[in-house]
Amino acid sequence: MEESLLWKKSAKELITLLKNKSISPAEALNANLDRIKETHEDINAVVTICEERAKSKIKELQADAPDLPGYLHGLPVLIKDLTEVKDVKTTFGSKIYENNVSTHSDFLVEKIEKMGGIVLGKTNTPEFGAGSNTFNEVFGITANPWNIAYTAGGSSGGTASALAAGAAWLGTGSDLGGSLRNPASFCGVVGLRPTIGTVAHGPTNLPFNDLSVDGPMARNVEDISIFLDTMSGLDSRDPLSSKKTNQSFQEEIYKEKSGLNIGVTDDYNMLACHPEVRESINHAEKILKQMGHNVTRISPDFTHAEETFQILRAHLLSSGKRSLYESHKDVLKEDLRLNIEKGMKLQVSEIDKAKIFRGDIINKTNVFFKEFDILIAPSSMVPPFDKNTLWPEKVEDKTFDNYVSWLMTAATISITGCPALAVPCNFSSNNLPIGIQIVGQRRQEAMILNLGYHFEKQTKSNNLLPIDPIK
Repeated sequence: MEESLLWKKSAKELITLLKNKSISPAEALNANLDRIKETHEDINAVVTICEERAKSKIKELQADAPDLPGYLHGLPVLIKDLTEVKDVKTTFGSKIYENNVSTHSDFLVEKIEKMGGIVLGKTNTPEFGAGSNTFNEVFGITANPWNIAYTAGGSSGGTASALAAGAAWLGTGSDLGGSLRNPASFCGVVGLRPTIGTVAHGPTNLPFNDLSVDGPMARNVEDISIFLDTMSGLDSRDPLSSKKTNQSFQEEIYKEKSGLNIGVTDDYNMLACHPEVRESINHAEKILKQMGHNVTRISPDFTHAEETFQILRAHLLSSGKRSLYESHKDVLKEDLRLNIEKGMKLQVSEIDKAKIFRGDIINKTNVFFKEFDILIAPSSMVPPFDKNTLWPEKVEDKTFDNYVSWLMTAATISITGCPALAVPCNFSSNNLPIGIQIVGQRRQEAMILNLGYHFEKQTKSNNLLPIDPIK
């Protein structure tokens, strides 16, 4: 097998080759390194490479690997630069940590390595993951491989861009207000925001944070189901971590299902939505009907969603970043600094109100899922935009004065705690990907992955990637 061709294959194909010893982990590593070098100048996605560490981990890898769902058999994996990897530079996209080398690995990284994954490098992210356009003062801007003049989204934009360009087979992301789903949509790949606790996270000074989660990204649903099998499971060090069921997510996706009750919305009856994104939802609705599902235009009542998210997000940032703000506030980018300051000024009554609003939203979402199996919505309010634009300031007739409001298509789902899978749907008028999110009840990752897999087959989007960066 020629190393020069390996980047074009799926993660499943690579894992099969590795398992059968048709290729070695070293060959997979070299192929990955070559592709990163070929694409880096154009997309700037993989910003730190730990080649020697990866080679050392390959030597430690047992020859007879356990036959477990999700075992990676020496497949190289990329990690978002918000996640600690021992002995590797972790900058969090901030000049403050430009030369920081991690002394420990996140629980997630430990699990990936235990399951036969080889960490090869770190992917770009905005400073501390704040924002949905991936740029920072340490590494610069990450571009969208479909057109390098456009943004890859964020904050997991580095991972999404690398996947689309064949510079990765699998990569991690994190999601507070859409940071797995937005870049997946913009780059034509797949990102899963799992139910909190499905993927263990830590160590952290906020172990009961249930708004931000880590999750897998891949080129297609089949690959992401393998990676979720790799990442998920109980870790007693994380108090929110949950035990994995006996099911294999990969096995679940192949089951044929029809007659699901699916609710479809483009704006939750309250948000702005770009016309091309509305048309994308119309297209998805037609596909779902062709697949034999019962489709209804409807949305849960998400009243007060933005107020709730803005308050809880600001409170989370101020809680976790207060000491950093106090020592480095003049260095932090303005949007992040203002968010932290907003959180520091919040009154207890405002936080209490937001928690009550969130409870009401969750209750109404639970009622929705008594009648419907799935909710379909856009992954992002807009198609990809110019990479030098910080964030969209106007969509339809709504003008935004902050960089969070335009993210509410994804952030609204974050409030519910429900899992959401972003999959490609169609393309904008300038040939950039537009994705949808498939939302299910909590702990129903298998159901949304199953629908995503069959939707992907129907749209043939699993055959789109990887691509050479387009200038």
